Order: sequence, then C-alpha cells, then structure tokens
Amino acid sequence: MKNILKTLAAALVAASALTAVTAATATMASAETVLRLDEVAVGELDPGKASDYADSILMFNVYDTLVIPNQGAPGHQGHLAESWTVDGNAYTFKLRPGVKFHSGNPFTAEDVVFSLERTKALGQGLTYLFDVVEKVEAVDESTVKFTLSRPYSPFVASLVKLPIVDKKLVLANLGAGDGEMKDWGQAFLSSNDAGSGAYKVTSHNPQQETVMAKNADYFLGVPAKAPDTVRLRYGLEAATVRTLIAQGEHDISSQWLPPEVLKSLASSGAQLLTESGTSGFYIKMNTTKAPLDDVECRLALANAFDYEAGIKMVAINDTVSQGKPSTGAILVGMLGANPAEMANKRDLEAAKAHLAKCKYKPEDINLELSWIGEVPLEERFALLMQANFAEIGIKSEIKKLPWALFSEQVSKPENTPNISQLFVASITGDPDTLLYGMYHSSAKGTWQSPEYLQDAEVDKYLDEGRSIADEAGRAAAYSALNKRLVEIAPSIYAYDQVAVFAASKRVSVPALTDPAKAFNLSGFGFSFRLMEMNE
Repeated sequence: MKNILKTLAAALVAASALTAVTAATATMASAETVLRLDEVAVGELDPGKASDYADSILMFNVYDTLVIPNQGAPGHQGHLAESWTVDGNAYTFKLRPGVKFHSGNPFTAEDVVFSLERTKALGQGLTYLFDVVEKVEAVDESTVKFTLSRPYSPFVASLVKLPIVDKKLVLANLGAGDGEMKDWGQAFLSSNDAGSGAYKVTSHNPQQETVMAKNADYFLGVPAKAPDTVRLRYGLEAATVRTLIAQGEHDISSQWLPPEVLKSLASSGAQLLTESGTSGFYIKMNTTKAPLDDVECRLALANAFDYEAGIKMVAINDTVSQGKPSTGAILVGMLGANPAEMANKRDLEAAKAHLAKCKYKPEDINLELSWIGEVPLEERFALLMQANFAEIGIKSEIKKLPWALFSEQVSKPENTPNISQLFVASITGDPDTLLYGMYHSSAKGTWQSPEYLQDAEVDKYLDEGRSIADEAGRAAAYSALNKRLVEIAPSIYAYDQVAVFAASKRVSVPALTDPAKAFNLSGFGFSFRLMEMNE
C-alpha cells in the first residue's frame, strides 16, 4: 500500500512540475513586448494633415507609401509600388499585389488616386508637395499614373509623404460636410487609422498617448523581436522622462531633451540614439537691410563666427553632439553637398579683410540679433555671435522674439531682424525641399526665408535641380548652388543638426545607431518593425 501511495505521490509531483513548466513556457511564449517613447507635440493621425515629427512617426508605421528611402544609401526603392517608369512629365507606377489594409480590404490603384485627391482637397499638412500634380488616374487595378503640370525631378522623393489610405473604409465613415465627400472622413481619421502599415492604431488619446499593435498580416512581415505594442506618449516633462528612463519605465525619449539631461542619462547607463542628415541650423542674414545688403559684410560675419564653439555648446559628451560641422548650405551626405573634410572654420583674418571691403564702417554698425523665445538654445548662440562679432569691431543687440511675432515680422523685409536663427529640415530628404523655400527669390517673406535673397544664379540652379531628370545632372546643379551660396553668404551655415534621443538598453535601433543602416529621411529611423526588444 505504501509503495502504491509513494508511486501516486511521485506521479502527482511530476504532473505538477510538468504543468508548471508548461505554464511557464506558455507565459514566455505569450509575453508581450512593449515599446514606450514620447514626443512633445501630439501626433496627427490624419494623413492629409500630418506634417511634423510626431506625425511622421505615426505615418511611417501605420501607413505605407509607394516608395521609401534606401537604407544606408541615397535614393528610393519601391514599397507599395514594385516599379515605375517616367515619360516626360508622366510617372507610371506598377503596384505590389496581395497587399491588404488593416480592414482586410485589398490595396488597389483607386486607393492611391483617392489618397492624393483627398490630400489636395483638404489643403493642409504637406499638400504643397503635390501642387505640381495635374492629374492622377488608375490605369487599371494595379497601375497608377501621375501627370505633372511641369518637370519636377524630386517628385518620386515627394511620394514618401503621401500615405495611402483605405478608400473603401473612409467612404464608409464619412462625417458631416458639404459635397459628395462630405468631410472626407476627417472625423473618423482623427482617431482611427485606415492604413496598411506594420502597426495598427488600437487607441488614440490626444491628451496622453497613441497605442499601436503589431500587424500580423503585414505584407513584408514583422520580425518576432519587433515590439508587439507601442505606446507613443505626449507632452511629458523632461524631468519626468529622465526619471522614467532611469527607472526602466520608458524606452526612447524625444529629441527635445536639454543637453544636460541627455548627458546625465548617458552617464547613468542610457544609450544615445542619433539621426542626422535631414536638418541644419541656419543663422540667417537679412540681405535687404544695411549693413547686410553688402556681401562683404555678410562674409565678414560668416568668417568671424566660431563654428567649433557652436558644436561644443550642443555637445552631450566627448563622442555625441546635437550638431556636427557644416560644409555649406547643403547638409553633408545630401545630393550636391561638400564632403565632411571641408568643414566650416573660423578665420578672423579673412573676416577683417572682408570687413575692410564693406561699404559700411564698423563703428556705424549695430546689428539686431534675434532669437526665438521658445528655443532657449538660440539665446546661447546669440551671445556667442555677439562676442564673435565684437572681436572684429561690430556691435550688436540681442532681442528675444516669440515665434508668433517672428513669423509675422518676417513677412516684410523692413521688419525682419538683421540676424535670425532657424532650424530647417528637408521634408522629403531631397535638397529641393531644404533649399527652395529658403533661397529661391519666389519664396521670400516666409519664415524659412528671412534672408529675402534675390540672386539670379541661385534661382537658376534651384530651377535646374527641379527640372533636370538624371541624378548626375541634379548633383552638379546642387553642387554649383552650394558653391554660390557659400560665396554670397545669405546665411551662416552654423552646423548640421543631429537629433539625439536617450534610450533604455531594452531596445535596439540599428537605424539610429549604425550609419550603414540609417535613412536620409527625418523620422524614418523610428520604423518600429526595424527595432528589436531585448526582453
């Protein structure tokens, strides 16, 4: 009897152990990985309105586009489009078969046509990128054709900013409005997605966060190590982010943390992620108002500016900085840019020589150095410029301007300060969307162009960059443009911006740590399907 009881007890113990192991295995297999990150601004879910960085993170994950940027190299590759051909001003795309939206609806050419028509009808966000499109048509279910009103070589690059929406789903959810399309689905798309991307929106609270879940049916597949759930939080204070990361309750910060906070987190063991090649810090000179209407005076200031000190001011530690040396108007690595070894350097002797040729006497000059009140870093640069310019005998006064007042003042050249400071980005990764809005004479009077530059040679090269079809020809045009902009110095090209993010060790982001895997498009490194969770 005792033997029978021992055998039964042993069997029960073994069964319990097996059950425990099975349960543990099941728990491990079903353990959900969660990526937590934050952005200052609330992300816009509607693809027809999306424009800023937080919006881009959502668009690149929830929606797909016809093309995407190459990884670790310039140019673009097909995504929803398998291939495309160009015939004059006509671009014809052959679409990838078998793609489905989150709703289960199949992706067709009609969705592309609807997406563009909706974007243009709303007239918000980045609509201006597609003003050149005269007509878009579905040739058949898997072929779409765009006809442009004029030559525009960067058109393919612009398509990275045309998220494709599910036409059937949007039409089934039209809200109140006039006309056949009523509100074009704006109410619905403000809190729901109609995409085909690697992640689906499960909830959206503009006061708190957007939650996304992995799309198991994604046409490219989503790696097992990619986060299962993503929580994009909004409006967290820098101190809160610092505490959460230190406690292991947050994974990636926004790029807007002060350098001292990033430095503290890095010294405590956080990793630093970086993104560069998409935006620059430009010190802009009003070329219509004395004394900066004289190119020699502008060149004097450009040579007097201490570029190395500027880089040190935004350094996080000995190896990571929020800026890297500029080589001209075009960001290093972008089409037409000068190589990194041609970095801008201070040259006081050259500054004095140019000032001697200026038609204005140094003792009669008193520059207005403005900085944007919402960007405290710019005050530091105003103080640096004030000290630099004083060394060549030029006086200056520093003036703080709130963004709303600055953007109003620059609409008229006489109200625009002598010196303004701006961070400007290439929306599409192409030099056209970086430079045209700053330096073409037709763009003067916008927030991007307080220089009010009017230069026939600059206009010529910018127009060639839009009209020349082959890449080599475009590169030559932009290289010549870069040279000209350095020669006439409408701006001081202070540094190429580097976005720096603090991150926990739980997440691996090759696109933001390995230059060979980086994308030359702002925000695309935050494609969650390319990330790995380490636990």
